[in-house]
Amino acid sequence: MKYRRDPSFVITALIGTLLVSPAAYADIYKYVDKHGRVTLTDTPTNTNHTRLVKTWKGWVEPKSTRKKGYSINFAKNMKKFSPAVDYVAQHYKLPRSLLHAVITAESAYDPAAVSRAGAVGLMQLMPETAKRYGVKNRLNPIENIHGGSRYLRDLLLMFDNNLILALAAYNAGENAVKEYGNKIPPYRETQNYVRKVLAYYKQYKKTIG
Repeated sequence: MKYRRDPSFVITALIGTLLVSPAAYADIYKYVDKHGRVTLTDTPTNTNHTRLVKTWKGWVEPKSTRKKGYSINFAKNMKKFSPAVDYVAQHYKLPRSLLHAVITAESAYDPAAVSRAGAVGLMQLMPETAKRYGVKNRLNPIENIHGGSRYLRDLLLMFDNNLILALAAYNAGENAVKEYGNKIPPYRETQNYVRKVLAYYKQYKKTIG
């Protein structure tokens, strides 16, 4: 004997499924190891994991950790890392206001920042760049600042101290700048990046020196 399921039962069950509370989802946590590898888990093993929230875009970091594009710890971290930034700038003969400008644009002084492309840390070092400059732990702020500063210094030398081209190369890679005849590549991200760093540089020259 066959039973026919009441259509109203099916609809009720479907609605019940769609209205499941977000709390029914297991919490998901993100962890970035010292090599910049991102791991997602529902069973965090230490306090370095960041809890993600479920949205229509997928699992993302809570908005409360960001404010107008900056980490809520921006001012605190800038003050914390300024002595190191100033020391490294002097060591590699770079204007400290320039180094602060690059870090602001790259990570907003978030030492754990990870880009979609896999760049990590205060100066957003890619694995290849970190390896080139002997940075073993991209999440180590001091190592990261040293590696990024050396790279920026070398780019300035490569492009005859043309700051615009050096910044474009820092963002898009030196080969991209060369491929376009030593001009800013026609990438919107790179063009916006150069403008952003120059604006911060101008601002910090007045406030930082």
